[in-house]
Amino acid sequence: MNKLKIAIVSDHAGFYLKQKLIDFLISEKYNVKDFGCPTADVVDYPDYGHPMANAVSKGDFDLGISICGTGNGINMTVNKHPGIRSALCWNEEISRLARAHNDANICALPGRFINEAEAFLIVKTFLTTSFEGGRHKRRIDKIPLKMY
Repeated sequence: MNKLKIAIVSDHAGFYLKQKLIDFLISEKYNVKDFGCPTADVVDYPDYGHPMANAVSKGDFDLGISICGTGNGINMTVNKHPGIRSALCWNEEISRLARAHNDANICALPGRFINEAEAFLIVKTFLTTSFEGGRHKRRIDKIPLKMY
C-alpha cells in the first residue's frame, strides 16, 4: 500500500467523479478516506469541505482532493483553514505547478468541467509531484496572514 494518506470530499455535483477517483486511488494503492457527501442528493459543500480540510490541516492526512461543480466554492471553503493551500486544478500543468511551486496540499477539481480521464491525470500528477522549495519556499512562508 502507498504510504500517502489521502482525504477526499465532494458535494453533490462532484459525487460521481469522487466515486471514480476513490476507485482509481485505491487501484494506485493510496490509503483513502471519503469525507462525503454520501449521495448525489443536493448538499452544501462547506458541510463536507470543512471536516476534510480540518483533518488535512491537523496532519491526519498527507494531501486532500475536493470536488464541486466549478471547484471554486469548495476551494474557497477549505482555504479558510490554517496551513491549507488548496489549488483549483483543471489540467495537468496547473496541477504540477500547484505542487511544485505552491506546495499545495489540497487539489480542488471542477467536477462539471473535466472528464474522468482528465481528473485521473490531474490527481495522479498532483500526488506524484514534489515541492521544489528554493525561491518558492520564501513565498509560501509569506502566505499565512500576519497583522501588519
